[in-house]
Amino acid sequence: MPIAHTYGNNIDTDRIIPGKYTKTLDIASLAAHVMEDLDPDFHKKFQVGDMIVAGDNFGCGSSREQAPVALKAAGVSVVIARFFARIFFRNAINIGLPVLEIPDHDIETGDLLAVDLASGIVENKTKNKTYNATKMPKVMLAIMQEGGLVNYLQKHKDYILE
Repeated sequence: MPIAHTYGNNIDTDRIIPGKYTKTLDIASLAAHVMEDLDPDFHKKFQVGDMIVAGDNFGCGSSREQAPVALKAAGVSVVIARFFARIFFRNAINIGLPVLEIPDHDIETGDLLAVDLASGIVENKTKNKTYNATKMPKVMLAIMQEGGLVNYLQKHKDYILE
C-alpha cells in the first residue's frame, strides 16, 4: 500500500526540481533529481506509487511544468496538499499527475493511504480516518484519468472539433 511522504507549507517548484536540472528534455534525469534539495534522502525512502503530502501552497514559485513532470516521472501516484498554487495545480492536471486538495488533513510521513480519485475520498489506514478532498470538476478528473490534456484531446477530438 502506498505511503505518505509529508512536507510543509510553501514548497516551491525549485524545491520540487532544482532549476539547474530543468534545461533537459530527459524526463528520467528530472525524476532522478526530484525533491533532492528539500529532502536529500527522498529517493532512498520513496517507492514508486507512494504519495507526496504537503501543507499550504504546494508548487508555488515559478510556473515551470517540469515540477509536476518530475514528480510523475519519479512514480508519485498522487500529490495531496491543503491547497496548491494554481499554476502547479493546472500543470499537474495537464500532464496527468493526480492532485487532491484536503484542507484539513493531518496525514504524517509513513501513513498508509488509499485514494479514490473519482470520489475524492482518501482513507488513512494508519489512523483509521477518512478525508474528503475538494470536489474536482468532471472535465479535470477526465483529463487526469486520460493521463493528461494531450491524451484527453486526442481521445475526444471528434467531440471537441464539432
